[in-house]
Amino acid sequence: MSTISIIGTGGMATAVAGRIAKAGHTVEVLSRDPAKARALADKLSAGATTGTYAAAPAGDIVILAVPYGSAAVVVADYGDALEGKVIIDITNPVAPDLSGLVTPLGSSGAQEIAKGLPATAHVVKAFNTVFGHVLAKNGRLDAFIAADDAEAKARVSTFIESLGLRPLDVGGLHMASTLEALGLMMIGLAKNGAGTWDIALNVEIG
Repeated sequence: MSTISIIGTGGMATAVAGRIAKAGHTVEVLSRDPAKARALADKLSAGATTGTYAAAPAGDIVILAVPYGSAAVVVADYGDALEGKVIIDITNPVAPDLSGLVTPLGSSGAQEIAKGLPATAHVVKAFNTVFGHVLAKNGRLDAFIAADDAEAKARVSTFIESLGLRPLDVGGLHMASTLEALGLMMIGLAKNGAGTWDIALNVEIG
């Protein structure tokens, strides 16, 4: 197993980190607030570590688990420290009133994040269509991924499979905008048609 770095300590970061730790990987927690990073690492109690914010993460796979509004600043803080890393973007760039997405027309949150990364870093969109508390239940779920780099996509697919999830490739990074719209749809479905947040989107093949 390998070390997976997570930037963030919120609800989704906690859910993803818990799933990763249970799969046997080492989790490195990174946060501007060292106390929050330490608290999450202690909660995982599976050899989890903390790292120095803005220094090079220990993991080759780095999960960006911060609100979309903070993502650009975080990426700028790390700068060249993310060279050669695979960045999993789990954000949903949703307007506070849920009226739509806040990304520029023709772009996506993942593509905007990619603009601030070193050329050798590769963004993979994943996990944004799964609610954290559903992910934490350890059921077998479908995880949709989008990326331009084939090697990065393959590495993330293998990683997702190791968590007991089924990775489903939806195409290049331009498809991240569709996944982000799907994330917004899941929120709308939970608040309206389904009437519960205990839902997940799965694909039935055949």
